[in-house]
Amino acid sequence: MDRDHRAGRPLRPIAIPLVAEGGLSAGLFVAALAVSSTIVDVSPFSTNGALMLANRPDTIDENTYYKQILGYATIVTLVGPLLVWAALVLPGW
Repeated sequence: MDRDHRAGRPLRPIAIPLVAEGGLSAGLFVAALAVSSTIVDVSPFSTNGALMLANRPDTIDENTYYKQILGYATIVTLVGPLLVWAALVLPGW
């Protein structure tokens, strides 16, 4: 039985060859990771968002607070990548 020689190796992230060959800027890659982690953390469906919901102030209604967090996450998801692109990619750094 012939086995694939690559089956036992861990998968290599695609970013490593792209950064090494110069097709992807290391700084832009790190910026993309930072924006991605921020976008993931502000979602009410993430662990951080669930903790925010669980520790909401008593002065705010639960449904109102949930809608505020969901609205903020939507804005960050739509606007965040565009702002980073405009700041880092558009100038040609």
